[in-house]
Amino acid sequence: MSQTTNLFTSVQVGALTLPNRFAMAPMTRSRATNEATAPTDSVVKYYVQRATAGLIISEGSQVSPQGVGYINTPGIYSEEQVAGWKKVTDAVHAAGGRIFIQLWHVGRVSHPFFHNGELPVGPSAIKPEGAKAFTGQGFEDVPTPRALELSEIPGVVDQFRQAARNAKRAGFDGAEIHGANGYLLDQFMQDGSNQRTDEYGGSLENRSRFVLEVVQAVVDELGADRVGIRLSPQGSASIKDSDPVKTFSYVTEQLNQFNLAYLHVIEALPGHPMAQPQAPAVAAHLRNIFNGTFILNGGYTQETAEAALANNEADVIAFGVPFIANPDLVERFRVGAALNTPDPSTFYVPGDKGYIDYPSLQEQGVDVKEPVDYQNN
Repeated sequence: MSQTTNLFTSVQVGALTLPNRFAMAPMTRSRATNEATAPTDSVVKYYVQRATAGLIISEGSQVSPQGVGYINTPGIYSEEQVAGWKKVTDAVHAAGGRIFIQLWHVGRVSHPFFHNGELPVGPSAIKPEGAKAFTGQGFEDVPTPRALELSEIPGVVDQFRQAARNAKRAGFDGAEIHGANGYLLDQFMQDGSNQRTDEYGGSLENRSRFVLEVVQAVVDELGADRVGIRLSPQGSASIKDSDPVKTFSYVTEQLNQFNLAYLHVIEALPGHPMAQPQAPAVAAHLRNIFNGTFILNGGYTQETAEAALANNEADVIAFGVPFIANPDLVERFRVGAALNTPDPSTFYVPGDKGYIDYPSLQEQGVDVKEPVDYQNN
């Protein structure tokens, strides 16, 4: 009998063999509260609690001070940050887990608060409408950014290169390049935010140039089988493209040359708060184009995740909020246990409440059934 593909079957993702098809999605949690913006002991515990995920993708981590747009978010550009992340990766590996870091540059979605009063940077001087930056004074409107000079772009690529080098020293199994959610790489790709007239703007080839140079830089440091990338082709309130199917199909075709570990696409399911009812569905197009492992994210439940895998819509499903409230999400799905209820008021505030205090089944005294052998069903 042929093996059924479901959440509990193993899968090869680049250099890694994952024991299941759960990915913990990258989620900003704003707990790097020390001055060095390095992971703390609580951050270590948070990731270890969730080490049964087939793959943990860390919260976005800035590749440089220029890439910062939110308070209390970690970086991967200083020695203190590398040391802090090394504690995380050592602990996750000791618990039997695997962890990629997400490399992040927010670009124009930032505020002078983070840059000594200077404007944030983007591909063009276009204000992201409705975007907010989380500063020391709370959420503040994002100003019109300064367009990066042509001569500055190689330096930004090098920020990603050095961040990848640092991630390797910090013990990560690989890196996911953040090309989604309206941040810098996304800003270059989408024509609503990129109106440059040089070799980084205009045509699809030009608008894709920056992201492909970043991918090449990270691959050079880590090897293609330890690099993934995240895209969000449906855009958001602050970023749009005139033809997302065409744009992201082209980008995905170009990504195939690298033989990356995976492509991670955010496309919210209908009815999810992030869903864009007026936006065209793009994920299925990219699934057909991309030659490697395909990860989908966007409000999946156990049932919708299993259906997506069974229908060959993806190879791995990334879960976000369910992992916040359920450190043992894999086990809860396996035995059909009830899920903890997440508390959104604690998603982005300092402290351990709503961070590392969600109970596991064991801590709740739930009698866990024997595991189901899905491999031989």
